[in-house]
Amino acid sequence: MSTAAAPARSLRAGTVLADLLPASRARDIALVVGGAALTGLVAQISVPVPGSPVPVSGQTFAALLVGTALGARRGFLALAVYAVAGMAGVPWFAQATSGYGMSSFGYILGMLLAATVVGALARRGADRSVLRTAGAMALGSAIIYAVGVPYLALATGMTFGQAVAAGLTPFLIGDALKAALAMGALPAAWKLVGRKG
Repeated sequence: MSTAAAPARSLRAGTVLADLLPASRARDIALVVGGAALTGLVAQISVPVPGSPVPVSGQTFAALLVGTALGARRGFLALAVYAVAGMAGVPWFAQATSGYGMSSFGYILGMLLAATVVGALARRGADRSVLRTAGAMALGSAIIYAVGVPYLALATGMTFGQAVAAGLTPFLIGDALKAALAMGALPAAWKLVGRKG
């Protein structure tokens, strides 16, 4: 694909940011592995939350960003590589942990689903304006909690209310900040691509 064709393609419906790179199997493999690695790297930005087995970390933001930038299929594969490698012992879950016995593992499963959903929404243009990006990030976060909080309750023996208090409420402000960052970054990336055209 020529550089002259890339900007025109960027404006076409059904295109995500990763599609702007020249298409090849090597590109897709690099994007999937890179998305998994980015999620693992950003997961290390982690702060324990008093009274909760779930830390505040950057991995949820990375998972949503990876899904949005790569699209549903590659986003799913990137988060699947992240989850499977972490289960196999790569210490790149939050706080350099690995395995699947953690009470917070449900959030990782939720990220896998959320990356797929926001990737599908990005193919429909959900990452091209501030408001649509906000909606996609809010939905992605809701999906992560919809899987993570019940898993936390089951894994720890907490009541559902206790799991909400320990695994949802302390994270809402941070999620709003992450969504605000995405709301600025993703539409700005599309505008930059349009100007280069």
